Amino acid sequence: MELNKKYSSLSDKHAPKSDTLNHSVRAFIGGGAVCLLGELLATLYMNLGTIERDAYLLVTLTFIFIAAALTALGAFDKISNVIFAGTLVPVTGFSNSVTAAAIDTRTEGYVSGVGSKIFTVAGPVILFAAISGTVYGFVYFLTTLFL
Repeated sequence: MELNKKYSSLSDKHAPKSDTLNHSVRAFIGGGAVCLLGELLATLYMNLGTIERDAYLLVTLTFIFIAAALTALGAFDKISNVIFAGTLVPVTGFSNSVTAAAIDTRTEGYVSGVGSKIFTVAGPVILFAAISGTVYGFVYFLTTLFL
């Protein structure tokens, strides 16, 4: 136990200090820029004749494509090092993680590499989304049944 305390003390003393305020401001501005881009894209899609609901769906698909392309080009990590969580909070972070897993394992082949590893990040997200959606649907059903 004493050794753990010494290690923690030594580790804390030599660990680089995080500039939390600077990182938070950059994430806030970066995330805001991502959201502004989304609104501009939605406006563009609506001006091209798409109904509002479909325009926002197209924005999501556009962000997924852009994040995957930036990941494949090696630019997504550089951008996220500048604006931190501003790139990771929207669907772009999810697209990046799935694409990165596919790129990292492509040398192992399409089946044993990409096919088996691409869902290491996406799998749990899909699983818990399905479970929470089922629970929410059941609760909604019960509340509407008795009200």
